[in-house]
Amino acid sequence: MIIRKGEQKDMKSVLELIQELAVFEKEPDAVELTVADLERDGFGSNPLFHTFVAEINENIVGIALYYYRYSTWKGKTIHLEDLIVKENQRGSGVGFALYSKIIEQGKIDNVRRIEWAVLDWNIPAIEFYKKSGAKILEDWRIAQMDEKGINEFINRK
Repeated sequence: MIIRKGEQKDMKSVLELIQELAVFEKEPDAVELTVADLERDGFGSNPLFHTFVAEINENIVGIALYYYRYSTWKGKTIHLEDLIVKENQRGSGVGFALYSKIIEQGKIDNVRRIEWAVLDWNIPAIEFYKKSGAKILEDWRIAQMDEKGINEFINRK
């Protein structure tokens, strides 16, 4: 297994893994992103995200997609948007290798926090994160406004 920085040529495989995650998370039709979006947004002069990919026999079997945020309490942080491993590779160490790479990147970048979200029903992931030393914040809720909500808010003003 090789863990390396994702490249523009990898984005088709990255999108396939994102779509696989959407199926796993019971939202198979939620992905609106395209390969062109990923290529544009991840590889311009000011990339909006970065990736690590896990390769076995030149096939991408997992990804970690992350970006930088800024906390008013902590300063520079990393947000791990998604850690995805192909279903047939789960439990093989791919996820741990990608997770480790994100933690290492945080250390290299001298961030004060790495954060991500995990679904409350994904017990294996929750246990994995707890065992690694991560804290699962029970008292925080994630708030989001989708495109429809944005449009409705703007139209109400």
